[in-house]
Amino acid sequence: MKLKEDLNPMLLLLFHLMVWIYTVITFLPSYLLSWVSRPDGSFYGSEEERAKRAKARSVLGQPEGPYRAVSSMKKLVTSLHPGVDTLDKMFEYAAMRFPHRDCLGTREVISEEDERQSNGKVFKKVILGEYCWLSYKDTLTAASHLGSGLAALGQRPKTNIAIFCETRAEWIIAAQACFTYNFPLVTIYSTLGGPAIAHGLNETQVTHIITSRELLETRLKAILTDVPRLQHIIVVDNAPTAWPGYPRGISIHNMAAVQKLGARHENATRECKTPLPSDIAVIMYTSGSTGIPKGVMISHSNIIAGITGMAERIPNLCEEDTYIGYLPLAHVLELSAELVCVSHGCRIGYSSPQTLADQSTKIKKGSKGDTSMLQPTLMAAVPEIMDRIYKNVMTKVEEMNCVQRTLFILAYNYKLEQLAKGYSTPLCDRLVFRKVRSLLGGRTRVLLSGGAPLSAATQRFMNVCFCCPVGQGYGLTETCGAGTISELWDYSTGRVGGPLVCCEIKLKDWVEGGYRSTDKPYPRGEILIGGPNVTMGYYKKDAKNQEDFFVDENGQRWFSTGDIGEFQEDGCLKIIDRKKDLVKLQAGEYVSLGKVEAMLKNCPLIDNICAYANSDETYVIGFVVPNQKHLLALVDQYGIRGSWEELCNSKAVEELVLRVITEAALAAQLERFEIPRKIRLSPEPWTPETGLVTDAFKLKRKELKTHYQDDIERMYGGK
Repeated sequence: MKLKEDLNPMLLLLFHLMVWIYTVITFLPSYLLSWVSRPDGSFYGSEEERAKRAKARSVLGQPEGPYRAVSSMKKLVTSLHPGVDTLDKMFEYAAMRFPHRDCLGTREVISEEDERQSNGKVFKKVILGEYCWLSYKDTLTAASHLGSGLAALGQRPKTNIAIFCETRAEWIIAAQACFTYNFPLVTIYSTLGGPAIAHGLNETQVTHIITSRELLETRLKAILTDVPRLQHIIVVDNAPTAWPGYPRGISIHNMAAVQKLGARHENATRECKTPLPSDIAVIMYTSGSTGIPKGVMISHSNIIAGITGMAERIPNLCEEDTYIGYLPLAHVLELSAELVCVSHGCRIGYSSPQTLADQSTKIKKGSKGDTSMLQPTLMAAVPEIMDRIYKNVMTKVEEMNCVQRTLFILAYNYKLEQLAKGYSTPLCDRLVFRKVRSLLGGRTRVLLSGGAPLSAATQRFMNVCFCCPVGQGYGLTETCGAGTISELWDYSTGRVGGPLVCCEIKLKDWVEGGYRSTDKPYPRGEILIGGPNVTMGYYKKDAKNQEDFFVDENGQRWFSTGDIGEFQEDGCLKIIDRKKDLVKLQAGEYVSLGKVEAMLKNCPLIDNICAYANSDETYVIGFVVPNQKHLLALVDQYGIRGSWEELCNSKAVEELVLRVITEAALAAQLERFEIPRKIRLSPEPWTPETGLVTDAFKLKRKELKTHYQDDIERMYGGK
């Protein structure tokens, strides 16, 4: 999508003249360099030609599939290296190849202080120093000592142990300790509510849990009496060493003390029962977006297959790469991404959403955020974070003077055209987009998006302004996060690429929703994923397992995703709907709530939106978190005054916002019946802490419905 050009004709002429001269000078070298030689002397062709090639084909030639990646038509790939079939072997292999290379990095905290804002709120600000690194050899030693220390504390092989901790180096060390000693690792989101946390711990019957000081004091302490089997709490922080005020029968240990215990000769030399590929590595509790969190049982072989498929889609992945870890490690996207990096000897520097960039909320003004310090080459992000970056940069563009804004828009639209042809634009990258690119450190070469659909506008923006491809992926916890990832030279939008080399995908007719594999021009249906990455099922949920998983006549496991997709002619998958998001209105029209939300989130006035529809009603309604800056500018035009809460509760402001949303919906070509007719503005943002969205910022529809029940009744005429 081009930016609107409302420009001085002379500036326009001058720019196009410069571009013409530059294009003539650089055409021949760039044309020759765009051809890459194969080892056999033949050629791959230009990026444009590679993007047009088939990514997947139907194995049986039928429109419903199964579809496989072109390179794995005969056999699905199960591992990266021969004989490396469990996660403990994978880390040992990496430590053997890269013993002295940096593995896990954490920034030193130089100082912390409270900073009072103009509205009276107090924010904690930090100044952080350099990254301090553990080598692969040191990380393996730390994990080995922790594992033997846990065994000395009574943890037994094939007996569950929980981790309830923020994303940090100690998380991966603890996970590796559990993988090595065959302790199935129960992962629980740190933002879940007390009852959900207690449910996971009780269902898996854990006696040991690994956590942080902050989460112990703010989340776990209050529910300890509800988890009667819990005996040992291992705190990853070094201080304090004494823990008064906790229930009797529970021992609290610092991680360093447990490692010291494990390093003792009698413990370190004790025989370690290593896992089999079929043993459970992780019981990963879902974020609970559709109800009570479910524990997904993931074997070592499942994860190995999943990361093998993902790694194949990242060109030139090697030990020279640096990854920034800040998404929740309890989420399959982040855990898989970090294990992909470990398997290739990359270094992982840790961050958090509050310290990611120079402008992040916890970074003291004038000091450096984590991306500036680390300068990562690889990064994973959920669309919510990319949408925020997009809106913030475009707001800055609107505030530029005429010449700066003109140059940015011309360069943006020119680069968009060149990307569509498969060409690069080094001059624009250096002169115009370097400052924007520096927001992520300036060296990012691959951005991986997952967890939710990424809008076309945001994807194009990231491609252009951050000068790197965005690999849009599709996968679920039940498939180890693996399903599809778009090839990096494919700059099309709205698609998630072809199947990974570790799996295959079929389409199942969903007659009620009107989706069939015989549909034209492309086959459509519910997405079924099969392969060695499909997990063992839900923990203690036999009925749900029979509903969502099945084994075919060849013994291969399949998962029914509930998502609706279509396979396009080049073998790329496009997600077009979700069975649970489809609502039939009273008059018979089907509304895809997810589609409505995805279209409207591009509106600058909207930070977040949840569309809602009741089958007994004739229209859609919505709950909206407005963008504060844009809303204040809008109400100022109409002379409306009040506090932020008063504005969000104002009927007049609601009507103004609804008018803007309706215009945006029509511009996005939504049908009239899909456009929200009434809305409720929320003065508070939806964060994982509020319980209204997951850690990946997916909407929790059930919780949102409960939260806004009074407003639903009002908007549907009940009040």
